[in-house]
Amino acid sequence: MNENLSTNKAVEQPQSKKGVSFFMEILKFAIIASVIVVPLRLYIAQPFVVSGASMDPTFETGEYLIVDQLSYHFEAPKRESVIVFRYPNDKTKFFIKRIIGLPGETVEMHGTQVTIKNVENPKGILLHEKYVSVKNEKTDNFSMTLGNDEYFVMGDNRNGSSDSRIWGPVKMSLIMGRPIVRLLPLSRISFFPGNAHE
Repeated sequence: MNENLSTNKAVEQPQSKKGVSFFMEILKFAIIASVIVVPLRLYIAQPFVVSGASMDPTFETGEYLIVDQLSYHFEAPKRESVIVFRYPNDKTKFFIKRIIGLPGETVEMHGTQVTIKNVENPKGILLHEKYVSVKNEKTDNFSMTLGNDEYFVMGDNRNGSSDSRIWGPVKMSLIMGRPIVRLLPLSRISFFPGNAHE
């Protein structure tokens, strides 16, 4: 009986030690969470909220996206993919647009028609942009040849988009990644939203 009592006393801890133990557990949890979450946010995936009408109706203001930041370290972005990138004129801002022209290509626009010229198609190919469902009433006439690390991007809402037509191409180093999940609103949850190749 004395042995049982002494065992019970050994298990009990003074109140101050219980507090220290609880604090240590919280500290361990915070450190482990930081080790997992911080690299995940910095290098793998990051949340973004859409603001503005430049990608209507593909993306609407207030939609909550998870952006994959890892894939483009292993493969090049494709034409017609949606990307999130740092705005070339203010790198603290993030934009979401669609890739139209790839490095080394020439992008031409006549009226509302987009033509791409490259090594495979020196005479040019006309893009059939099914994602532009809002009638494009804005006409442009220009030709732009891209550098080896430059992408030409435009919003799906051509009437209300500030894009490469105005401020030029986007360098690869400014591209953050591509949306892989649309989480909100619940009625529009989807994987690889807006991407024509997924």
